[in-house]
Amino acid sequence: MAVTPAAPRCGILLVNLGTPDAPTPAAVRRYLAEFLADGRVVEVPRPLWLALLYLVILPLRSPRVARNYAKIWTERGSPLRFHTEDQARALGQATGLPVVPAFRYGQPSMADGLAALREAGAEKIIVLPMYPQNSATTTATIVDKLAAITRRERAMPSLQFVAEYPTHPLYINALAARVRAYWQEHGRGERLLLSFHGLPQRNVDLGDPYQRQCEATAQALAQALELEPGEWQLCYQSRFGPAQWLQPYTEPTLEQWAREGLRRVDVLCPGFLADCLETLEEIAIGAKETFCEAGGETLRYIPALNDDPQLTALFAALAGCGQGRCGGACTRC
Repeated sequence: MAVTPAAPRCGILLVNLGTPDAPTPAAVRRYLAEFLADGRVVEVPRPLWLALLYLVILPLRSPRVARNYAKIWTERGSPLRFHTEDQARALGQATGLPVVPAFRYGQPSMADGLAALREAGAEKIIVLPMYPQNSATTTATIVDKLAAITRRERAMPSLQFVAEYPTHPLYINALAARVRAYWQEHGRGERLLLSFHGLPQRNVDLGDPYQRQCEATAQALAQALELEPGEWQLCYQSRFGPAQWLQPYTEPTLEQWAREGLRRVDVLCPGFLADCLETLEEIAIGAKETFCEAGGETLRYIPALNDDPQLTALFAALAGCGQGRCGGACTRC
């Protein structure tokens, strides 16, 4: 009688960008040094860029960024860290699989996360980036890091990688539900701004799929919310350096809206699944000040999905839980 081999034990590595360990110049400098030294993140000739990074950018930028982090720091620490940890815990409870949160930059590292999953007995590891839109500056860096970590492995784990999910129905439905719930509780603004993290235009010209995937997300969400063209707009934030980035830019757009007479604007950042510096400080504080100083009355930031159960359901579906593709070891299979 033939014996059917047992399905490999699955585990999920939930990967987010990362965060400093503390809102201090020293901690921020360590984090930025790792992040900005990645050749995928800044595509500038390495000797020139590294000299500029360590001699100019880090000494000048770290104290200012630390002050910004201090504005959003909580008793639980960095919002991005604890929201990612909460989501990993919820995903583990929903699937019955070991789920470990990890960061591409900072701690806990991806190497630590993979080691923890192996210790938990995972033979098949599903790598799930918290980046709905694929970009060489984000998603591809995880692949690079995985290759570096496993380069010397004798017993390679089976790796399954989720590359993108910009228009997955569960993702769009979760975003739409978040906006509707906010409007039901607080009323609806005159226009909805969908602000995505920016990217140098050159990256897209060379083939990066990020822009078209952001546009696909925005269009799908606007359709789900039954918005007319004049009721919403896509913009890009977080521009860094003198190069041209994807346009339109978020803050100049808000200034223009205020000058045109708009008084109440709502902002959602669909590409950020966990609230972080870019949403809580750059948008909820900085962009709000920009809009009001230009003549607007209020800018209201709609929070990210964070630990929303609908996000948990999305991640479970992406991992294949419920369809047997996760190896049949989860509670849904």
